Formats: sequence, structure tokens, C-alpha cells
Amino acid sequence: MRRRDVLAVLVGALAPRPLTAFAQPNDRLRTIGVLIGLSDGDPEISQRAAAFEMGLRDFGWTPGRNIRVEYRFAADADRLQALAKELISLQPEALVAANTFVTAVVLRETRTIPVVFVSASDPIGDGFVSSLARPGGNATGFTNSIGSMGGKWLELLKEIAPSVERAAIMFNPPSAPSRGEYFLKPFETAAGSIKVKALAMPVESGADIERALADLGREPGGGLVVTPDNFTTVNRRLIIAEAAKHRVPAIYSTPQFASDGGLIAYGTDLLELYRHAPFYIDHILKGAKPADLPVQSPTKFEMVINLKTAKALGLAVSPIMIARANEVIE
Repeated sequence: MRRRDVLAVLVGALAPRPLTAFAQPNDRLRTIGVLIGLSDGDPEISQRAAAFEMGLRDFGWTPGRNIRVEYRFAADADRLQALAKELISLQPEALVAANTFVTAVVLRETRTIPVVFVSASDPIGDGFVSSLARPGGNATGFTNSIGSMGGKWLELLKEIAPSVERAAIMFNPPSAPSRGEYFLKPFETAAGSIKVKALAMPVESGADIERALADLGREPGGGLVVTPDNFTTVNRRLIIAEAAKHRVPAIYSTPQFASDGGLIAYGTDLLELYRHAPFYIDHILKGAKPADLPVQSPTKFEMVINLKTAKALGLAVSPIMIARANEVIE
């Protein structure tokens, strides 16, 4: 995994006492739980765990020696709720929640155990924190996107696929930030400015994805923006496959989608967020409260272009756009 300087460390704003006042890691076994909204067998699980444990070691926490990490994962909402209860029954000193949807599941079960969310797009709007600077409750962590990204994704889609005349923004209302509204309005505003017809595409099943992309690809000029939520991540291979099948250019919110065959991705690298999440775990285990630990916002976004997919869609990516990309997949 490449090490990238993704997030600014907000050391000066962390707490009224200096960091040196916290105790150092010791040999007493501490327990934390990690809940991830992915299906069993998804390779992302092991990659995220590896990134997370790499970060723990950077702070002196060695799994099996002075910290025990209990991982649980499921794609189904009811199963996730049951696993959240199971983790809480272990009496962990902190919980790590993968994203907006998983964080909402965990916070329904506890408002006392510290919770670190790895990627929540709108933690204020979804009620996780009172403010980014002073979360005020039992949760803190990282934002992975800002609302204006809805417009930025559309602009990049139009740049890589100039023939796009109408574009749909795909989201899953139960798991999307603010049920999809967070990115929808900036998307619609951008569509008006570049004269692209904006379409909302709520989906709640694999059949919805297949039907929606078949409709979008029925005529030339269709394009797709896939927003970050638990459902789209779980179903990323189906979305990518259906977009390819119906020859619909699509842009995604994290680099991992382009690695899996998506045309273009623009956003924060989730593995880097897992790599940095132990920053919060370390401070919590040394006595800090989530209420006093500022939520960190992304300071860097990465663009990844899959040229193989572009070629299959008949798109000629400009040298300027290739030069701007952080990674180009041949």
C-alpha cells in the first residue's frame, strides 16, 4: 500500500492538555471492535484490516500483545445491527465504524462507548457530531467527502466523456448520507451549468441497479455518478459490470472502484483512512474523549483513470487529464 499524506493532523486542536500527558501503550491487553459493512469474502476486508493494523503499530499498539482487535463484517442491515450488539457485549474500550451507514447502526446501540468513524460524508447532518471542531458526543473520525463533490464528479465525468448529455446520480437512500440529498443538490446545480440533464437514481437492490443502468444505456449520451454509501460499495462489481455492459461512462467516489474496473474515480483513498484511524484509537486509549477530538476533513483527493475501461467505451482520454491523474491503470 502506498503511503500518502492524505489528512492534516490536528494536533494543536485536540485537547486542553498536551499529548505527552497521556500514558504510553503498555502490555495490558486492550479491546476494540471494528465493524465493516462488507460481505464475507470481499478482499477489501483484509486490505482494510492490514491498513488499520499498520496504523496501530505506528502508535505502539501490537495486535495480540497489548491490543485485541475484534473484527465483524456483514452487508445485510439486520446482521450489522446484531454484530454491533455482539461487539458491545465484549465491552470494548472503543469501536471503529466503517462508514455513514455502519456508524448509524453502532450509534443506535451505544452513546457511551467511544466510536471512531472511518468515512462519514456528513457527520453533522446525520447527527453523529454537533460540530467538526467539537463533536460533543461519543463519536469522532474522518469525513471522506464534501457535498460539493456531487458537482465535481459530474464535471470530471463530462470531461472524460464529452458526449454525456444526461447523467444519473446513483445512491441508496437507507445508507446514503442524508438519504442522498447531500450530494444531489450540488450535482443538479452543476448539471444546469454545463447543460447536462440531471437524473436521480435511487437503488435498493441488485435488480434496481440492472434495470436503472439498462434504462440509462438504452440511448447514447448517458452517464453515471456513483456516490459513496455502504450499498454502492457492497455492489460495486455489479455496478461496474452493468455500466460496462450498457456502455455507460461512470465516475466513482474512491480509487478502489477504478482498480476494480471502473472508468474513473475521484476521492479519498479508504485504505489511507483506515491507516490513519488509529490516531483516534491511540488518543482514546490514553484517556482522550471523542467529544474533544475534532473530526478531520480530507485535504487531498486522488483521481484514478482506468485506460483499459476507457478504450472499451471508445473514449480518448486527453493527455492533460492523464497528466492530472494520481494513478493511471493501463
